[in-house]
Amino acid sequence: MKSGFSLSVGAPDAPLHAAAHSHHPWPDVSRAAQLACWSDAARLLDRKWEHIFATILPTAQAHIARQLNLPHPERIAFAPNTHDFVARLFSCFDSSRPVRVLTTSSEFMSFQRQCARLEEDGLAVVTRIATEPFATFTQRFAEAAAGASYDLIFFSHAFYDSGYVVEDLASIVAAVRDEESLVVIDGYHAFMAVPVDLAAIAKRSFYLAGGYKLAMAGEGVCFLYCPPGYGPRPRDTGWYASFSALKDGKPAVAYGADGSRFLGATFDVSGLYRFNAVQDWLAKENLSVSTMLGEVRRLERQFLDALTATSRITPAQLMLPDESKRARFLAFRTADADTITHELLARNIIVDCRADRLRIGLGIYHEVADVLALAQALAG
Repeated sequence: MKSGFSLSVGAPDAPLHAAAHSHHPWPDVSRAAQLACWSDAARLLDRKWEHIFATILPTAQAHIARQLNLPHPERIAFAPNTHDFVARLFSCFDSSRPVRVLTTSSEFMSFQRQCARLEEDGLAVVTRIATEPFATFTQRFAEAAAGASYDLIFFSHAFYDSGYVVEDLASIVAAVRDEESLVVIDGYHAFMAVPVDLAAIAKRSFYLAGGYKLAMAGEGVCFLYCPPGYGPRPRDTGWYASFSALKDGKPAVAYGADGSRFLGATFDVSGLYRFNAVQDWLAKENLSVSTMLGEVRRLERQFLDALTATSRITPAQLMLPDESKRARFLAFRTADADTITHELLARNIIVDCRADRLRIGLGIYHEVADVLALAQALAG
């Protein structure tokens, strides 16, 4: 499918991009979508937002609900980034005492940073459960959730620093002791990377992700699925949370019962246009998440087979040898991760690293020749 990316990684002299898990190249169809956003703004002027809320946004909600097997698309809210949602979720709690948080040692940096900052001022008490050993993570985290009351239980569906996928989300959610706790699953490295079915936990759990990574839609189109009855009135709230109510003549302080209660204010909607275009393109090409994952797994195996005992990295350093346990990237534990990343960049090859983990992510725009070239570049 490299032909679908002819304006980016398929262009002459384009880098060999092997960081699809981090920044996914945009398919060609996203360019027309970007221009359509501009054209609608020029054509509709003040009526633009009515069109967005009546057509563009519900279409994006329906795509997400389909991919995650969610029964109520209207419970999905959008924001420019997931941190906006994190701040809004924190604003749901009683401000007279510290927020009690249960999380993991491997959450993405923005959530780690926010928690650490709140801890500094005594505004949060955070319990962190180690993700390794992976074989016992679900049991250990579920036991922690059952062992005490927390205001916020936040964990990743797939961890950014290893690729480990938490398979049994339902058992963790079921173990939560306090019925008032907000259960939040960060699905950014799982959404559109591996098949996800949230139907069993849709009434109890928030799920947040976005378009920047495997959804291939770029920045500015993050979403939060909001279960009914939890966090009904966040203090961090913008006028879009009452957009529908305003049209009906209701007070500006009104909150919707659906996902709109977590909306903020005016934002760049071009990401929604790109997201819808990419989703339509995938459907047209019969590229389901399972199909794309299968193709990437085939390429991963060929890449791993091409590595040798003298390569800069070897299969023995792979954090998750069992491909059924990982998302759509390979994480190698090596003290040379940063050095290798920079050496490859000097050769116009893009990978990335997090501390001592070298991350390599393949996509549907790769071909066998690409993975063999990557393996050759890593030859010792």
